[in-house]
Amino acid sequence: MADLFDLDPKPLPEPQRARAPEPARPLADRLRPQRLEDVVGQDHVLGPDAPLGHMLADGRLGSIVFWGPPGVGKTTIARLLADATELAFVQISAIFSGVADLKKIFEAARLRRQNGRGTLLFVDEIHRFNKAQQDAFLPLVEDGTIVLVGATTENPSFELNAALLSRARVLTLRRLDDAALADLVARAEAELGRPLPLTDEARTALINLADGDGRALLNLVEQISDERQTLDPAALNRRLTKRAALFDKSGDGHYNLISALHKSVRGSDPDAALYWLARMLKGGEDPRFLARRITRMAVEDIGLADPLAQRLCLDAWATYERLGSPEGELALAQAVIYLALAPKSNSAYRAFGAAMAAAERTGSLPPPKHILNAPTRLMKQEGYGSGYRYDHDTDEGFSGQDYFPDGMERPSFYAPGKRGAEDELGQHMRHLAELRARIAEEP
Repeated sequence: MADLFDLDPKPLPEPQRARAPEPARPLADRLRPQRLEDVVGQDHVLGPDAPLGHMLADGRLGSIVFWGPPGVGKTTIARLLADATELAFVQISAIFSGVADLKKIFEAARLRRQNGRGTLLFVDEIHRFNKAQQDAFLPLVEDGTIVLVGATTENPSFELNAALLSRARVLTLRRLDDAALADLVARAEAELGRPLPLTDEARTALINLADGDGRALLNLVEQISDERQTLDPAALNRRLTKRAALFDKSGDGHYNLISALHKSVRGSDPDAALYWLARMLKGGEDPRFLARRITRMAVEDIGLADPLAQRLCLDAWATYERLGSPEGELALAQAVIYLALAPKSNSAYRAFGAAMAAAERTGSLPPPKHILNAPTRLMKQEGYGSGYRYDHDTDEGFSGQDYFPDGMERPSFYAPGKRGAEDELGQHMRHLAELRARIAEEP
């Protein structure tokens, strides 16, 4: 009975709450390689005879900058390098980290080194750090406190300090090819325990949609893994959203693609030129920028071999300004086709460069007096205009006089090519040279 009158009874235990199940890890995370040997598509840096293979075999891992597109394994390789060398792995992003964060990381690395362990510091998007922040790494890299592994999608030559580049080896990671992506699909199917519901053609289309990005591929796989019906390419496209092509209007992709367009035009390949033009337009490039660069191609690589090329480019530019997108883009495409098929010459481009170099070399040499105007009596007394021959008064319409500074040996800048309209210009120049030589021999 005493228990009935207990004035301080013990509280009843609270019922145990059911634990919420942990969310499933993304497929890309579950398939993250656990060994360097499992990384796909980067044998050129990871193989036994490749740079990282040699570093690991020698037991000396130096600072590295990984340069490559998204989704090719930069973070994974850095983590596995830390495991292989028994270094503490510390990861930061230059987008979200500042000076205060770096100070804490550096201090922890120093303490870790005092306790006999090194640190591999992985800096994602390292090109986002400014010069001062990049310089902050130098002392710790030099004294061995950290092994720096940076990752960037931008050209390190333009985005990273020379001092930092001199202390790190740049390794280029490649866009994953179809074989590497197919390997990832097979691994995903093994992880899921079932084949993907795809026809062979749809499997190929899926790999194309990934555009060389392994992480994107696995995300796409995850989106269709529960489909009950087999998907053909058309159904797959309806099910998935196509990734935007890799193109940064202010970054390395911008310069790579305009270079590809320019060289395709120079190489007289209209199909390739149209492809790169389309790639840039699809990527969101400003058509006005393209109009300006296309006009430059006409001036630089066609020149006087087809004098109409420049005019056609200017007309295409004006047409775009009047019509806008997308109708005006057709005018730019027509200009690109015309330029690719036009005869090529860089003779005027080279001649102008040579003339600029001669102008810099000869300084301020004055023109010869016989081609100077003499509006005053004093100038006439000084010999201005004396001996000038009016070309239209000669039989050939050509006086053959020297128009270079006195004492300057006559140079030859312009050498016309033998293609297109320049062939006729060359013949005319040879005729003028013969006349000049004959006039020079006259008493």
